[in-house]
Amino acid sequence: MAPSPVPAPGRPTTPPSGPAAGHTSGAGIAFPRATRPAELPAVHNALLCVALPALAVCAEHGQLTGEGPEGVYEAGRRLLSRCVLRVAGREPVALQGRMATADRALFLGALRVPGDAGPDPALTVERTRSADGTERITLRSAAPRPLRLPVEVSLGTDLADLGAVASGRTGPELAASVHGTGLRWTGDDGRSVAVTADPPPMDSLAAAGVLRWEAELAPGATFTLRLRVRGESPARPTASPGAGSGRPGGHLLAEARAEGDDPRPGELLRVSVEDLRALLQRDPAHPADVYLAAGVPWRCGPVTAEALWAARMALPLGTRLAATTLRALGRTQISAGGPESGRLQGPLRDAGPHLPPRCTGIEATLAFPVVLAEARRWGLPAADLEELLPVAERCLDWLRRTAGRNGFVPDPGPAGPWRAETQAHTHRAALLGADLLDGCGRPGGDALRDVARTLRERFRREFWLDDPAGGRPAVALAPDGRAWPQLGGWAAHLLDTGLLDGGRYAPGLLDRTETEQVARLLGTPALDSGWGLRGLGTKEPGHNPFGHRAGAVRVHDTAVAVAGLAAAGHEKEAASLLRGLLDAAEAFTHRLPEMYAGEQRTTGGRPVPHPAACRPAAVAAAGAVHALLALAGVRPDAPGRSVSVHPLASAPLGAIRLSGLVVAGEPFAVRVGRLGLGMVEEAAEGLQLGV
Repeated sequence: MAPSPVPAPGRPTTPPSGPAAGHTSGAGIAFPRATRPAELPAVHNALLCVALPALAVCAEHGQLTGEGPEGVYEAGRRLLSRCVLRVAGREPVALQGRMATADRALFLGALRVPGDAGPDPALTVERTRSADGTERITLRSAAPRPLRLPVEVSLGTDLADLGAVASGRTGPELAASVHGTGLRWTGDDGRSVAVTADPPPMDSLAAAGVLRWEAELAPGATFTLRLRVRGESPARPTASPGAGSGRPGGHLLAEARAEGDDPRPGELLRVSVEDLRALLQRDPAHPADVYLAAGVPWRCGPVTAEALWAARMALPLGTRLAATTLRALGRTQISAGGPESGRLQGPLRDAGPHLPPRCTGIEATLAFPVVLAEARRWGLPAADLEELLPVAERCLDWLRRTAGRNGFVPDPGPAGPWRAETQAHTHRAALLGADLLDGCGRPGGDALRDVARTLRERFRREFWLDDPAGGRPAVALAPDGRAWPQLGGWAAHLLDTGLLDGGRYAPGLLDRTETEQVARLLGTPALDSGWGLRGLGTKEPGHNPFGHRAGAVRVHDTAVAVAGLAAAGHEKEAASLLRGLLDAAEAFTHRLPEMYAGEQRTTGGRPVPHPAACRPAAVAAAGAVHALLALAGVRPDAPGRSVSVHPLASAPLGAIRLSGLVVAGEPFAVRVGRLGLGMVEEAAEGLQLGV
């Protein structure tokens, strides 16, 4: 199973069960409770090796000291908390720690050996650690004489659950026993873990948890030892993977590449695809269905709305992930009769300092038909479409009934409030849902377009606030009709309208003048930090540069803004946000966290990490793909056997070539020249270039 989710600031937790699991809102509808933020250990400086369900959290020095969240985990259980190397009784001087791939970290250290006359170290120590805890340690001698050095590795574990690690409630280390060529620990619940070594140690000291070797090194020679960590449980007494475990295949996501005048898009795309693959996990009850964990290390639980958004933004890498994610989420749909029939289930999530928590189930319900409709445009196989269409129809039925009460969809309950972002999701779902039903020969499209028309008219009348600066959209309407005027990155979702047939974008909630004003606002220093889009403007009450929805830069919102601004023709603002995102990615070694502080960019400055942010995170990695694809403006229509490209005419990053994409199930490549002209270089046979 995947690691259990851990409460984090501004994030949902697994819905509790039982009659007291929810709170009642409006007409007696129960929603899962929102939990209070927890104090999480800082992970912003950690190197996280990820290949879910395996995970290793390492400090840059490479030693696992047992402090904080350090350790090797499998399925949310810490298998190893301590792994400290000493050579000749001393720890190596740490020189460098870095990620080699998404699932593997490299560490380099050095030691002066007895008899060294000068300051130069004669011994280097190279360590490679993988997500599953497999480790290779190599000592390399540059000494002019043979060396004989004692080497020891001190090991320990508490077999703690990730939730206990996050809350600081771990127990003491367990007592070890000698086991084969290493050590073994067993917990009170029958779970156990063994560490084996190659070559076998000369001494195994169970009481101290220490393995010892004598390394003999000729000048220029090396000594290498390998450690392997293997967990066992009463339900899985051997190391063989269970029916619902194991790594999903990488074939779910294509090997996309970017090449051009600016090298940063290529590196960001490479790392983002690696991270997406590392975050793939299986549905324990349905192993054939794979979805993305929301983020590591704190959010590796059941499928979430973020997994659906990430699958949508990763559609250029193929449609299989979208299909399996939709299947997994579809099983959470409420099937009983009543007003909530057809809605997907999901917990509440913090919505910032001004609004009550929002319902991620409503968010997922509105996203479901959108992702299915757009996956069809990218080339979703007919069998997947036929299987998932009934779930989408029930989502759309819920939308039609809920919006029919007063034209808006409330969030979280019937009593409101009515959020602008939710109305944007509703409007897009209605239009793309109508297009989906029409394309599949199903009834109901006209009724959904009527819902969208009514919503559009009411939104422009009631959500738009006029002021001398040109006006702004309200973030929400209270049940008493009062408008909340706070402006933030959420406004980017008003520009995200979605793909219809022929590669057209659906009309938005705003008219042309209002769209231009929102684009201008998104480009102001109050929202554009220079590193990306803030969740809440700097001039708004309650602004906090570290607030999840109160001022931090959220990569998802920034990517949505880049794509929406580009599609609406506001290239200057889109290019500014994209450059800021690329600069931030470079500072984070191209592994973007889900969010980082919304501090204003200054000359020579760097983006400030959020100490509890997940990194990697699904919406951040997929958001990078989404933002970079805006450079080419690829708009597929696989059912219509056409594809069009609408690149940014200003070519803000110079020439760029995007290859390894997938349209209509076949490889797709596009080139954008320095003059902003796009050219399709590879496409499925018979796919026509649209306008």
